[in-house]
Amino acid sequence: RLLVMLTTTSFVLSYLQKLPCRLENFGGDGNYSRLCYSDIPPLFGARGFAEGLFPYISVGGDRPLEYPVLTGYFMQIASWLTGTDGSLSERTVQFFDWNALLLFVCLMVTVIATALTVRRRPWDAAMVALAPAGILCLLINWDMLAVALTAVSMLLWSRSRPALAGVLLGLAVAAKFYPVLLLGPLLLLCLRAGKLKEYAALVASAAGAWAVVNVPIMMVSFDGWAEFYTFSNTRGADWGSIWYVFMAIQHPVPADMVNTLAILALGVFCLGITWLAVGARRRPRFAQLAFLVVAAFCITNKVYSPQYVLWLIPLAVMARPRWRDFLIWQIGEVLYFAAIWYFLLGYGNDNNKALPEGWYVAAILLHIGLTLWFAGMIVRDILRPEHDPVRTDGRPEHEDDPGGGVLDGADDWLAPRRSHTEPEPVGAHSGLHSAHDDRA
Repeated sequence: RLLVMLTTTSFVLSYLQKLPCRLENFGGDGNYSRLCYSDIPPLFGARGFAEGLFPYISVGGDRPLEYPVLTGYFMQIASWLTGTDGSLSERTVQFFDWNALLLFVCLMVTVIATALTVRRRPWDAAMVALAPAGILCLLINWDMLAVALTAVSMLLWSRSRPALAGVLLGLAVAAKFYPVLLLGPLLLLCLRAGKLKEYAALVASAAGAWAVVNVPIMMVSFDGWAEFYTFSNTRGADWGSIWYVFMAIQHPVPADMVNTLAILALGVFCLGITWLAVGARRRPRFAQLAFLVVAAFCITNKVYSPQYVLWLIPLAVMARPRWRDFLIWQIGEVLYFAAIWYFLLGYGNDNNKALPEGWYVAAILLHIGLTLWFAGMIVRDILRPEHDPVRTDGRPEHEDDPGGGVLDGADDWLAPRRSHTEPEPVGAHSGLHSAHDDRA
């Protein structure tokens, strides 16, 4: 009940933070000077929702909808709830309000799922509920839908329900691309634990759920369905990314090379994560590798929007639940949140209240740097498990991976050989079973 109250309070604060823009119908420079910009209102008219058109199939406004299919369905539900009565400006505000309520449900689901994933550490989820950057970024875009589905997927995986976890993961990928990245570290962990059957069940059900959502739209309007992928492929270096920094300091990466370099940079990070997954003396926890791979994607991506922090918050909480480190990382995200809007206040004009580009670049480097620092703390926890806040919390059932489901307490086929005087890590023997399996 307390977590529900904290989550509700955070949503109210998030809504109040957007209230100045709402009172002005989300128009003018106040979107930036008052730090209350949201993508939600402008897309109501710009993508045909105000005209009653269905996304992907009926193209209206300026261009096709550039979001994955499940997010488009989510937007359509808010459009139906908005109705057709009233002027465009009135309905635009109503559209924002309905989306805000639906995103509040997603936030609540995320917090509760995080609280239940590691049963004996429910209060870690208070960090998700009260994350400063989460409060500021909740209502910028629709990312919280994919975050909620991913959180429920990880909850189901922790309860040794791989097929159901796959269904939710497939739906998450149908809402946003980034959850597909979790399949990589999970494959490595399942290889190390000898749990490929369970992994195959997750992948098969994820593919099926994704297909159920996407294939009907692909068959009816392939171009409309493909807009998200086309747009993602063709966009250049954009806000918040390390590639924008190169452009700002007059060393731009050629547009035709950004995709290639971004993929190569992500590949380098993934090689490092692979080494951790298979080379660490103790098998890493799933949440640890999940944070690392999603953070690597954010840092190397062509755009690093402020709301991407929502992807990382639940993973960060499960990977390293320490308030001090969490809040240090959040400082960088909050400062970047303020910096981008004050910078955009003067973008393309001479507004003397705007943030100079040099300071904006500094904010980009700060929030990327602090994300790398937090990731470095997790890497240390993997290599030196005595620093892991979960494994060292004094509960015997947390010594391996309490959120790992079938991985928790499983054999570790890649564990290094030890002398008879060295203690064996949890999971080194096949006779150990997960506490989650016993209670399932």
